[in-house]
Amino acid sequence: MARRAQVTARQARLGAELRKLREAAGLKGREAAALLGTDSAQMSQIEFGTAGVSEARVRQLAAHYSCTDAELIGALVDMATDRTRGWWEEYRGLLPSSFLDLAELEHHGAYRLDVEFLHVPGLFQTEDYARAVFSYRVPELPDADLELRVRHRTARKAIIMGPAPVPYTAVIHEAALRIRACDRAAMRAQLIRILEFATERHITVRVIPFDLDRFAGATNAMMYVGGVVPKLDTALRDGPQGAGFIDSEAQLGAFRTLFRKVESVSLEPDPSRNFIHRLAKEL
Repeated sequence: MARRAQVTARQARLGAELRKLREAAGLKGREAAALLGTDSAQMSQIEFGTAGVSEARVRQLAAHYSCTDAELIGALVDMATDRTRGWWEEYRGLLPSSFLDLAELEHHGAYRLDVEFLHVPGLFQTEDYARAVFSYRVPELPDADLELRVRHRTARKAIIMGPAPVPYTAVIHEAALRIRACDRAAMRAQLIRILEFATERHITVRVIPFDLDRFAGATNAMMYVGGVVPKLDTALRDGPQGAGFIDSEAQLGAFRTLFRKVESVSLEPDPSRNFIHRLAKEL
């Protein structure tokens, strides 16, 4: 199979998961290659995602690695055979690849968790708010590039607004709700938009107020996308150039623990909606 010119995060993740299974089985790359009847170079390309892998080979490797997790094997087969060309493909060559990788990850996710302290979560942002956030980037973006980012961020809402929305929980600190990234009117519209989202049954919005004792977790902003099986969960750190992906089991466990800690001190959904409503009335 020909080498890929560009590897997506999803393709790289498939290779990484196959490598984890091999290492758990105590096999060297060359040993796994011999079991497949190929060479070490081809095995390396599969594990780095630069070469595709068939369903038969995924199942063959799983058998050689003594993996009996049928759900995980099925999920890896789906990743290997997936040929989805989603809406994000229209941005290929126009935005950094991490933007497209994030949209693809969200598309295949089973649920989503966000914790934000300084900005409204991206999935909730209005166009005015998103434009204000991207406008603050240094060096400044040309208008056309800025609008591409706004359009892309707006399109990502499909995972919570589309025909098959995923469960979504957003924990937002009061600071993010009070900091006016845009003007007063646009910020009020942003808060009202969050309240509209909060009425959806699959969306939970929780607020962390300033008036909270012993809260030292303000450095733990995160995005977390649940995989179709827990081993395929992904945590993300968002940045000006896009999101960085985290998939090590130890780090994922730490992120899940941090989310539970932050969620446990936040207001319940009803008081949170009342809190946001009061803030909107103040503007």
